Amino acid sequence: MRKFPKIIKKRTENQLIKSFIDHFEKAISRSNQKNKRFSFVLTGGNSPKKLYRKLSYSIKNWKNVDFFWGDERIVSKRSRNSNYNLVNRLLFKNNKIGKKQIFSIKTNLKDISLIARNYENNIKNYFKNNLKSFDLIILGMGNDGHIASIFFNDKKIRNKSLVRGIIRKDFFRVTLGIDLINKSKRIWLWLPSRKKTNIYNKFKNKKDIPVSLLNKKKLKIFSIQR
Repeated sequence: MRKFPKIIKKRTENQLIKSFIDHFEKAISRSNQKNKRFSFVLTGGNSPKKLYRKLSYSIKNWKNVDFFWGDERIVSKRSRNSNYNLVNRLLFKNNKIGKKQIFSIKTNLKDISLIARNYENNIKNYFKNNLKSFDLIILGMGNDGHIASIFFNDKKIRNKSLVRGIIRKDFFRVTLGIDLINKSKRIWLWLPSRKKTNIYNKFKNKKDIPVSLLNKKKLKIFSIQR
């Protein structure tokens, strides 16, 4: 009997990155063979920086890949706190990515509810209002077990909204809802350190810790385990 979630275990981050790229190439190759678009949802934070740098030089053909974000802080796209800026600097600048392939969150709109609604409409339009699912979402995990901008003690954590505005002390944010995340065909959790792996093991079965709510049948965990 197959066990869920599937766990990819490596001893070093470089080994883990190589494994991720191998799996990623196979996933987009299947879409390319069928001449289909591949919808890829990106994560922010510090954890994927080295991965994005390596991806930028390792993948040669991005023409059928469309890029979305799991969450975003409501800051300028030029800000170092912007998840868009992170991806643009580390992944896009070394590749020919067309503007029509980039579905970023428009943080310059009037208020957070409008930003969330605009992003949700862009997602619906992309799927022509027939929300099947993203092909792949990559997620990091905070030390408190949060994913995207879904945090512990969020009273609306199980809200069915596709996209939500989140008000926090540090930043206002926009995030995909847990329901939409779990509809993705592939959910890959990126844990490039032993510390992150230990945190996941601590929280994975705890009720209402966001990382524990991921659909384990679709979940693939890339983790450092020595």
